[in-house]
Amino acid sequence: MSSNHLTRTGVALAVLGGLAAGTAYGARGLLLRQAAQARLAIGKPLGEEAPAGDRHVKKKLGRPVDLVVLGDSIAAGLGAERPKHTLGGRLARGIARSTGRSVRLRTAAVVGSESSMLAGQVAALPPAYRPDVAVVVVGGNDVTHRVPVAESVRHLGAAIDALRARGAEVVVGTCPDLGALRPVPQPLRSLGSRASRQLADAQRVVALERGARVVSLAHVVGPFFHTSPDEMFSPDRFHPSARGYKRTAKAMLPSVLAALGVVEHVPFGHHAPAVDGSG
Repeated sequence: MSSNHLTRTGVALAVLGGLAAGTAYGARGLLLRQAAQARLAIGKPLGEEAPAGDRHVKKKLGRPVDLVVLGDSIAAGLGAERPKHTLGGRLARGIARSTGRSVRLRTAAVVGSESSMLAGQVAALPPAYRPDVAVVVVGGNDVTHRVPVAESVRHLGAAIDALRARGAEVVVGTCPDLGALRPVPQPLRSLGSRASRQLADAQRVVALERGARVVSLAHVVGPFFHTSPDEMFSPDRFHPSARGYKRTAKAMLPSVLAALGVVEHVPFGHHAPAVDGSG
Protein backbone atom coordinates (compact mmCIF):
# COMPACT_ATOMS: atom_id res chain seq x y z
CA MET A 1 0.00 0.00 0.00
CA SER A 2 1.47 3.35 -1.02
CA SER A 3 2.37 6.21 1.32
CA ASN A 4 -0.11 8.44 -0.50
CA HIS A 5 -2.85 5.91 0.17
CA LEU A 6 -1.98 5.79 3.84
CA THR A 7 -2.06 9.58 3.95
CA ARG A 8 -5.57 9.56 2.57
CA THR A 9 -6.79 6.82 4.85
CA GLY A 10 -5.08 8.31 7.87
CA VAL A 11 -7.68 11.09 7.67
CA ALA A 12 -10.42 8.83 6.40
CA LEU A 13 -13.12 10.82 8.10
CA ALA A 14 -12.68 13.56 5.54
CA VAL A 15 -13.83 11.15 2.88
CA LEU A 16 -17.21 11.02 4.58
CA GLY A 17 -18.01 13.76 2.12
CA GLY A 18 -18.17 11.04 -0.48
CA LEU A 19 -21.26 9.73 1.27
CA ALA A 20 -23.04 12.79 -0.05
CA ALA A 21 -22.80 11.60 -3.63
CA GLY A 22 -26.18 9.92 -3.50
CA THR A 23 -28.03 12.90 -2.03
CA ALA A 24 -29.80 15.80 -3.67
CA TYR A 25 -27.53 18.46 -5.16
CA GLY A 26 -28.13 21.09 -2.48
CA ALA A 27 -27.70 18.65 0.40
CA ARG A 28 -24.57 17.26 -1.22
CA GLY A 29 -22.98 20.68 -1.24
CA LEU A 30 -23.69 21.11 2.45
CA LEU A 31 -22.26 17.70 3.31
CA LEU A 32 -19.13 18.28 1.27
CA ARG A 33 -18.53 21.56 3.09
CA GLN A 34 -19.01 19.78 6.40
CA ALA A 35 -16.53 17.08 5.37
CA ALA A 36 -13.95 19.76 4.65
CA GLN A 37 -14.59 21.25 8.10
CA ALA A 38 -14.13 17.82 9.68
CA ARG A 39 -10.84 17.35 7.85
CA LEU A 40 -9.52 20.61 9.24
CA ALA A 41 -10.74 19.78 12.74
CA ILE A 42 -9.14 16.35 12.82
CA GLY A 43 -5.88 16.77 10.96
CA LYS A 44 -3.34 13.95 11.36
CA PRO A 45 -1.65 14.36 14.74
CA LEU A 46 -1.05 10.63 15.22
CA GLY A 47 0.92 9.95 12.05
CA GLU A 48 0.42 6.68 10.22
CA GLU A 49 2.15 4.09 12.40
CA ALA A 50 0.64 2.34 15.41
CA PRO A 51 2.90 1.11 18.23
CA ALA A 52 4.60 -2.18 17.36
CA GLY A 53 2.37 -4.84 18.83
CA ASP A 54 4.08 -8.22 18.45
CA ARG A 55 5.23 -9.65 21.77
CA HIS A 56 5.04 -12.63 24.11
CA VAL A 57 2.90 -11.55 27.06
CA LYS A 58 3.46 -13.17 30.48
CA LYS A 59 5.97 -15.55 28.96
CA LYS A 60 6.75 -17.18 32.30
CA LEU A 61 3.24 -18.65 32.41
CA GLY A 62 4.04 -21.05 29.57
CA ARG A 63 1.53 -22.93 27.35
CA PRO A 64 1.07 -19.96 25.03
CA VAL A 65 -2.16 -18.88 23.41
CA ASP A 66 -1.51 -17.59 19.90
CA LEU A 67 -3.53 -14.43 19.20
CA VAL A 68 -3.54 -12.55 15.93
CA VAL A 69 -5.27 -9.21 15.36
CA LEU A 70 -6.23 -8.12 11.85
CA GLY A 71 -8.02 -5.15 10.35
CA ASP A 72 -7.66 -1.39 10.31
CA SER A 73 -6.16 1.35 12.47
CA ILE A 74 -8.31 0.42 15.47
CA ALA A 75 -7.10 -3.18 15.26
CA ALA A 76 -3.54 -1.91 14.85
CA GLY A 77 -3.85 0.39 17.88
CA LEU A 78 -3.35 3.83 16.34
CA GLY A 79 -3.93 6.36 19.09
CA ALA A 80 -2.31 4.30 21.86
CA GLU A 81 1.04 5.62 23.06
CA ARG A 82 2.47 2.27 24.18
CA PRO A 83 2.24 -1.24 22.69
CA LYS A 84 0.58 -2.65 25.80
CA HIS A 85 -2.21 -0.09 25.44
CA THR A 86 -3.24 -1.17 21.94
CA LEU A 87 -6.29 -3.34 21.37
CA GLY A 88 -4.10 -6.40 20.87
CA GLY A 89 -1.97 -5.61 23.90
CA ARG A 90 -5.02 -5.19 26.10
CA LEU A 91 -6.63 -8.39 24.81
CA ALA A 92 -3.41 -10.35 25.31
CA ARG A 93 -3.20 -9.33 28.94
CA GLY A 94 -6.86 -10.08 29.49
CA ILE A 95 -6.43 -13.56 28.02
CA ALA A 96 -3.36 -14.19 30.17
CA ARG A 97 -5.19 -13.13 33.34
CA SER A 98 -8.22 -15.27 32.57
CA THR A 99 -6.44 -18.41 31.37
CA GLY A 100 -3.25 -18.41 33.40
CA ARG A 101 -1.35 -18.90 30.14
CA SER A 102 1.08 -16.74 28.24
CA VAL A 103 -0.05 -15.09 25.01
CA ARG A 104 1.93 -14.70 21.81
CA LEU A 105 0.48 -11.64 20.13
CA ARG A 106 0.88 -11.02 16.42
CA THR A 107 -0.55 -7.82 14.93
CA ALA A 108 -1.26 -8.15 11.22
CA ALA A 109 -3.58 -5.12 11.11
CA VAL A 110 -2.50 -2.15 8.99
CA VAL A 111 -3.50 1.47 9.49
CA GLY A 112 -5.91 2.62 6.79
CA SER A 113 -7.06 -0.84 5.75
CA GLU A 114 -10.40 -1.57 4.16
CA SER A 115 -11.98 -5.02 4.23
CA SER A 116 -10.47 -5.78 0.82
CA MET A 117 -7.02 -5.67 2.45
CA LEU A 118 -7.75 -8.47 4.91
CA ALA A 119 -6.75 -11.04 2.31
CA GLY A 120 -3.26 -9.55 2.12
CA GLN A 121 -2.97 -9.50 5.90
CA VAL A 122 -3.87 -13.18 6.13
CA ALA A 123 -1.58 -14.08 3.23
CA ALA A 124 1.32 -12.28 4.94
CA LEU A 125 1.12 -14.61 7.94
CA PRO A 126 3.75 -17.37 7.95
CA PRO A 127 2.42 -20.44 6.11
CA ALA A 128 2.82 -22.66 9.18
CA TYR A 129 1.27 -20.14 11.59
CA ARG A 130 -1.77 -21.59 13.38
CA PRO A 131 -3.33 -19.03 15.73
CA ASP A 132 -5.69 -20.18 18.46
CA VAL A 133 -7.86 -17.11 18.03
CA ALA A 134 -8.02 -14.30 15.49
CA VAL A 135 -9.64 -10.94 16.22
CA VAL A 136 -10.79 -8.84 13.27
CA VAL A 137 -11.91 -5.21 13.49
CA VAL A 138 -12.58 -3.47 10.19
CA GLY A 139 -15.19 -1.36 8.43
CA GLY A 140 -14.71 2.31 9.23
CA ASN A 141 -12.64 2.95 6.11
CA ASP A 142 -15.11 1.01 3.99
CA VAL A 143 -17.81 3.44 5.12
CA THR A 144 -15.79 6.59 4.59
CA HIS A 145 -14.64 5.39 1.16
CA ARG A 146 -18.16 4.36 0.15
CA VAL A 147 -17.29 0.72 -0.47
CA PRO A 148 -20.53 -1.16 -1.20
CA VAL A 149 -21.68 -3.20 1.79
CA ALA A 150 -21.91 -6.39 -0.26
CA GLU A 151 -18.30 -5.99 -1.36
CA SER A 152 -17.09 -5.27 2.17
CA VAL A 153 -18.72 -8.32 3.71
CA ARG A 154 -17.59 -10.55 0.85
CA HIS A 155 -13.98 -9.74 1.72
CA LEU A 156 -14.67 -10.20 5.42
CA GLY A 157 -16.24 -13.59 4.81
CA ALA A 158 -13.28 -14.74 2.73
CA ALA A 159 -10.86 -13.67 5.47
CA ILE A 160 -12.85 -15.57 8.09
CA ASP A 161 -12.77 -18.68 5.92
CA ALA A 162 -9.01 -18.36 5.46
CA LEU A 163 -8.39 -17.91 9.18
CA ARG A 164 -10.62 -20.84 10.12
CA ALA A 165 -8.81 -22.95 7.55
CA ARG A 166 -5.68 -22.31 9.66
CA GLY A 167 -7.51 -23.70 12.68
CA ALA A 168 -8.27 -20.33 14.30
CA GLU A 169 -11.41 -19.39 16.14
CA VAL A 170 -12.44 -15.98 14.83
CA VAL A 171 -13.97 -13.04 16.68
CA VAL A 172 -15.19 -10.08 14.62
CA GLY A 173 -15.69 -6.64 16.12
CA THR A 174 -18.22 -4.98 13.84
CA CYS A 175 -17.83 -1.50 12.41
CA PRO A 176 -17.96 1.15 15.15
CA ASP A 177 -20.67 3.80 15.13
CA LEU A 178 -19.25 6.80 13.27
CA GLY A 179 -21.98 8.88 14.87
CA ALA A 180 -19.71 9.18 17.91
CA LEU A 181 -17.28 11.40 16.00
CA ARG A 182 -17.95 14.83 17.49
CA PRO A 183 -15.79 16.82 15.02
CA VAL A 184 -18.23 15.83 12.29
CA PRO A 185 -21.19 18.24 12.16
CA GLN A 186 -24.78 17.29 11.54
CA PRO A 187 -26.28 16.05 9.27
CA LEU A 188 -23.05 14.45 8.05
CA ARG A 189 -22.56 12.67 11.37
CA SER A 190 -25.99 11.07 11.19
CA LEU A 191 -25.30 9.94 7.64
CA GLY A 192 -22.06 8.30 8.73
CA SER A 193 -23.79 6.71 11.71
CA ARG A 194 -26.47 5.16 9.56
CA ALA A 195 -23.96 3.83 7.03
CA SER A 196 -21.71 2.36 9.72
CA ARG A 197 -24.61 0.62 11.44
CA GLN A 198 -25.79 -0.85 8.14
CA LEU A 199 -22.35 -2.26 7.53
CA ALA A 200 -22.11 -3.58 11.10
CA ASP A 201 -25.43 -5.42 10.71
CA ALA A 202 -24.25 -7.03 7.47
CA GLN A 203 -20.90 -7.96 9.03
CA ARG A 204 -22.67 -9.70 11.90
CA VAL A 205 -24.79 -11.80 9.55
CA VAL A 206 -21.89 -12.86 7.33
CA ALA A 207 -19.52 -13.56 10.22
CA LEU A 208 -22.04 -15.76 12.02
CA GLU A 209 -22.75 -17.64 8.80
CA ARG A 210 -19.02 -18.34 8.49
CA GLY A 211 -18.74 -19.68 12.04
CA ALA A 212 -17.17 -16.63 13.68
CA ARG A 213 -18.19 -15.00 16.91
CA VAL A 214 -19.31 -11.38 16.72
CA VAL A 215 -19.09 -8.41 19.06
CA SER A 216 -21.33 -5.49 18.11
CA LEU A 217 -19.03 -2.61 19.02
CA ALA A 218 -21.71 0.03 18.53
CA HIS A 219 -23.72 -1.67 21.30
CA VAL A 220 -21.09 -2.84 23.77
CA VAL A 221 -18.69 0.09 23.68
CA GLY A 222 -20.27 2.78 21.50
CA PRO A 223 -22.19 4.44 24.37
CA PHE A 224 -18.92 5.17 26.21
CA PHE A 225 -17.53 6.99 23.18
CA HIS A 226 -20.77 8.98 22.87
CA THR A 227 -20.94 10.04 26.51
CA SER A 228 -17.22 10.42 27.34
CA PRO A 229 -15.51 11.48 24.10
CA ASP A 230 -12.72 13.42 25.81
CA GLU A 231 -11.61 10.26 27.62
CA MET A 232 -12.32 7.66 24.96
CA PHE A 233 -10.77 9.40 21.93
CA SER A 234 -7.14 10.22 21.21
CA PRO A 235 -6.06 13.77 20.24
CA ASP A 236 -7.31 13.37 16.66
CA ARG A 237 -10.83 12.71 18.05
CA PHE A 238 -11.17 9.88 15.54
CA HIS A 239 -9.15 6.96 16.95
CA PRO A 240 -9.44 5.57 20.49
CA SER A 241 -7.16 6.73 23.28
CA ALA A 242 -5.40 4.32 25.63
CA ARG A 243 -8.52 4.44 27.79
CA GLY A 244 -10.70 3.89 24.72
CA TYR A 245 -8.72 0.79 23.79
CA LYS A 246 -8.94 -0.47 27.36
CA ARG A 247 -12.71 -0.16 27.26
CA THR A 248 -12.93 -1.76 23.80
CA ALA A 249 -10.72 -4.70 24.77
CA LYS A 250 -12.71 -5.25 27.95
CA ALA A 251 -15.90 -5.26 25.90
CA MET A 252 -14.53 -7.77 23.38
CA LEU A 253 -12.79 -10.09 25.84
CA PRO A 254 -15.84 -12.26 26.74
CA SER A 255 -16.23 -13.45 23.15
CA VAL A 256 -12.48 -14.04 22.84
CA LEU A 257 -12.55 -16.16 25.99
CA ALA A 258 -15.63 -17.99 24.74
CA ALA A 259 -13.83 -18.72 21.47
CA LEU A 260 -11.00 -20.24 23.52
CA GLY A 261 -13.46 -22.36 25.51
CA VAL A 262 -12.75 -20.52 28.77
CA VAL A 263 -16.29 -19.23 29.34
CA GLU A 264 -19.67 -20.42 28.08
CA HIS A 265 -21.90 -17.38 28.43
CA VAL A 266 -21.41 -13.97 26.86
CA PRO A 267 -23.22 -10.70 27.61
CA PHE A 268 -25.50 -8.50 25.51
CA GLY A 269 -24.02 -7.44 22.19
CA HIS A 270 -22.05 -10.68 21.79
CA HIS A 271 -23.19 -13.25 19.25
CA ALA A 272 -22.17 -16.84 18.59
CA PRO A 273 -22.84 -18.91 15.48
CA ALA A 274 -25.77 -21.29 15.73
CA VAL A 275 -23.47 -24.31 15.59
CA ASP A 276 -22.20 -23.29 19.02
CA GLY A 277 -25.70 -23.50 20.42
CA SER A 278 -25.69 -19.98 21.85
CA GLY A 279 -25.94 -16.32 20.86
